[in-house]
Amino acid sequence: MAEPKPEEISHPPMDQLQGLEYCIDSNPSWGEAIALGFQHYILALGTAVMIPSFLVPLMGGTDDDKVRVVQTLLFVEGINTLLQTLFGTRLPTVIGGSYAFMVPIISIIHDTSLLSIEDNHMRFLYTMRAVQGALIVASSIQIILGYSQMWAICTRFFSPLGMVPVIALVGFGLFDRGFPVVGRCIEIGLPMLILFIAFSQYLKNFLIKQVPILERFALIISIAVIWAYAHLLTASGAYKHRPELTQLNCRTDKANLVSSAPWIKIPYPLQWGAPTFDAGHSFGMMAAVLVSLIESTGAYKAAARLASATPPPAHILSRGIGWQGIGILLDGLFGTLTGSTVSVENVGLLGSTRVGSRRVIQISAGFMIFFSMLGKFGALFASIPFTIFAAVYCVLFGYVASVGLSFLQFTNMNSMRNLFIVGVALFLGLSVPEYFREYTAKALHGPASTQAEWFNDFLNTIFFSSPTVAFVVAVLLDNSLDYKDSARDRGMPWWASFRSFKGDARSEEFYTLPFNLNRFFPPS
Repeated sequence: MAEPKPEEISHPPMDQLQGLEYCIDSNPSWGEAIALGFQHYILALGTAVMIPSFLVPLMGGTDDDKVRVVQTLLFVEGINTLLQTLFGTRLPTVIGGSYAFMVPIISIIHDTSLLSIEDNHMRFLYTMRAVQGALIVASSIQIILGYSQMWAICTRFFSPLGMVPVIALVGFGLFDRGFPVVGRCIEIGLPMLILFIAFSQYLKNFLIKQVPILERFALIISIAVIWAYAHLLTASGAYKHRPELTQLNCRTDKANLVSSAPWIKIPYPLQWGAPTFDAGHSFGMMAAVLVSLIESTGAYKAAARLASATPPPAHILSRGIGWQGIGILLDGLFGTLTGSTVSVENVGLLGSTRVGSRRVIQISAGFMIFFSMLGKFGALFASIPFTIFAAVYCVLFGYVASVGLSFLQFTNMNSMRNLFIVGVALFLGLSVPEYFREYTAKALHGPASTQAEWFNDFLNTIFFSSPTVAFVVAVLLDNSLDYKDSARDRGMPWWASFRSFKGDARSEEFYTLPFNLNRFFPPS
């Protein structure tokens, strides 16, 4: 038997991911684009409902308050997504609510001066205003780092090798929102997972008018089927005598969103009253803004790959961070109860549908704004059990993680140095946050527990984030361990051509500002 040729046992590295039907600047038909945009809107509902559903009751809020917060969050998500896709990185990314802000927000909720307020509604309002003030102050971090191009300068220390653990853990780091949540209602979650994989992978060649309907719309079709199945179980009384937690995760009538939602309600700035400002709250929130910055940097690079674009140049990435800071400022002004980051699940959906079109994401932003104002209709879709979303996350978070691993093709993985850096960064990125989670669950406070609450919030927020821990470890090791003699092993020759806007001719096609705005803001 003849020896295999080198090209038969290896694959050449590729700047752009192949196999997508539509890349960042190509568009499906209007009908298909609207349907795909609606699918992205449905997917974004999971986080938009879950965060307020957890935080509002802790603040003393009612179901009416929860609905208003969900509407506000979706409204601002739509605005931020439009701003990012038009003037930011211009990548097809949904800018949604972030779990990174949970630690400092819960700390604000448990502030003794707020807990002492006896009237629940007043406590909710004062807590909301405190969160708003902290978000407004903390947003300055991303605005300054982004628009001053300081983040672009920082990116010179990034290499494909250093970014692998960061991007991978943007997906893998969310494992606790996948099957552990599916297991809370296995009779709904497992069929959803199986159906979504079957439609998107095994039946992807099923065509109607040359369109792979089941692959492209696997999410919305499987959600419709399983949602109807869950409603049938609810209506038949299957959960009547089950524990309260099971009912909360399985029933379709437990969200109390539709009954509490107004028909029409337009969110507006300062709707909860004037924000209040506290230095301690703001310092804790700044850690969450830094975490959001790092996680979004990884997510932008993953989105570029899944949209079949070249890596975003440093200037473009920094511009996107600046606009994301504006988004967090809007979160504070409107009162969304959380900050903004790139929605990882929506990035994964780009890969699942094989459609990386920017227009589709802009249409989904239109749906967010429209349905956030039409309360009853938006609340109907938002009442989908979270277990259904968790099943989809098992696939979509995995997509994003695998994109991170795909950057290894530009590095030398026969290097012991590279194996050490990737392995240690991945392991610590998973292990350190898990330690912080387990400690907090047992002790009811994080490992950082001093008299300075702002310091505790800062450290606990940083080390709760898998991508942030991986970022610190990978970038530190990659830039201190034999870095002068290992530029080629790290993938720097490939990376260098994409650092500047003019380094690669394709950057103009993917990242140029609309309306000929590059005349006034020339890229570097």
